[in-house]
Amino acid sequence: MPRVASRVHRPSSISNRPGACVAVLLAFASAAGIAAAPSDARGSDAFARELLKQLIDLNTTHAHGSTIAANALAERFLAAGFAPGDVVTLAPPDHPTKGNLVVRLRGKGRGAAVLYIGHLDVVEAKPEDWSVDPFKLTQKDGWFYGRGTIDMKGQDAAMAASLIRLKQEGFRPERDLIVAFTADEESEGDANGVDWLLKTHRDLIDAGIIVNPDGGEAGMKGGRKLYVAVQTSEKVFLTLGLTATDKGGHSSRPTTANPIYRLAAALTRLGQLRFPTHLTETTKLYFARRAELETGQLQADMRAIAAGAADAAAVDRLSADVETNIMLRTTCTATMMDGGHAENALPQRARASVQCRVIPGESAESVARIVRDAISEPSIAISTITAARPSPESAPNAALIRAVESVTHELWPGVVVLPEMSPGATDSSRSRSVGIPSYGIDGMFDDLDDGRAHGRDERIGETAFADEFEFTYRLMKRLATSRD
Repeated sequence: MPRVASRVHRPSSISNRPGACVAVLLAFASAAGIAAAPSDARGSDAFARELLKQLIDLNTTHAHGSTIAANALAERFLAAGFAPGDVVTLAPPDHPTKGNLVVRLRGKGRGAAVLYIGHLDVVEAKPEDWSVDPFKLTQKDGWFYGRGTIDMKGQDAAMAASLIRLKQEGFRPERDLIVAFTADEESEGDANGVDWLLKTHRDLIDAGIIVNPDGGEAGMKGGRKLYVAVQTSEKVFLTLGLTATDKGGHSSRPTTANPIYRLAAALTRLGQLRFPTHLTETTKLYFARRAELETGQLQADMRAIAAGAADAAAVDRLSADVETNIMLRTTCTATMMDGGHAENALPQRARASVQCRVIPGESAESVARIVRDAISEPSIAISTITAARPSPESAPNAALIRAVESVTHELWPGVVVLPEMSPGATDSSRSRSVGIPSYGIDGMFDDLDDGRAHGRDERIGETAFADEFEFTYRLMKRLATSRD
């Protein structure tokens, strides 16, 4: 079994340094015109399922770490004929259980590499809450159950199976194709694999563009496939603390200075806050394309907002729905609250945590000022619990979107491809912050009304997983191919 090392053995020649983004974009433009593979030219679904089972059956929660999964996948790549120098396992010296794996399929050196990233860790799952063992893959009634089937061992298995399939077909890409399987994404811990690799082993993962299936979304409702998203940006995570204080006293002598009441009143005012509308290049495209899936007033409102012609009534209607409201503006919401120290004493302190998801380009300071104005209570202190980590938008790439559309329409005619800003956080924020254009793209269709990622009885349909494998294979091949 490959040993996870704190220091990596570097291959003799790591090709494709950064700085060739223009070549990558030109390559994508030509790659979009590559002839499609026949619809029945699918790989071995059985092998992909075998990989999925192997990964699900390994407990890679934060307490256990990802090293065991990184080693297991490394064995698979070596058995498939990858050179040992192109299958590198490594972990931070002080976190040996937080293993990462970087695999490279070498190309002809005609441009910067294409890098896929996917985390191996999963959130905790309590067996007593599940109807099946969360750490054993269970196949039942057309579904695969297990922690990580959606987030994101299903995608990891598809990436691994696709890269091995390309290797066994003798495919040699125009540019190197790299897949990094990484640690500690879910916990926001100090051993985050993408962050650590970028800081300490950048040469292993230098790329002109990154595809991160964890940031992608393939949405369906009622069995109808609606869209495949291309995530170009994500909201910035910021948590503020609100604290009200007073001298306290005996509960038999209540006063209006009670911190719990003051804080509760401030939070009520905060609950009425609606941040200003702030559309980015991505969200304008999102609404323009999402309108194709709608009818009537909703369609008209989406088209108007995309064109910059929405009136106040249209904005109000779009703001009334959570799904569209979060695409329109920054949001802040109370998530935790505590106060007081004894049941027979006036509270001396009351605290609340307020989580904000900030539109890229807005500052944490401006958000805090808006919150301050909204709560309208100067005596309440506002602090930062979790600081924002700025992450710029990756410009919507027309050539990349065309390539995604081409593969999507080969497999699912009529499905719309949407540029998208995610309200949640992924590792793409880390790569964007160091200047690598990063895009969330995934073809694993999940019901928008029954999302189970991080939840009880997480599952993915058997057909959806097979389609994910084929989608990943075709797009991976297309992005690594060009005509020079």
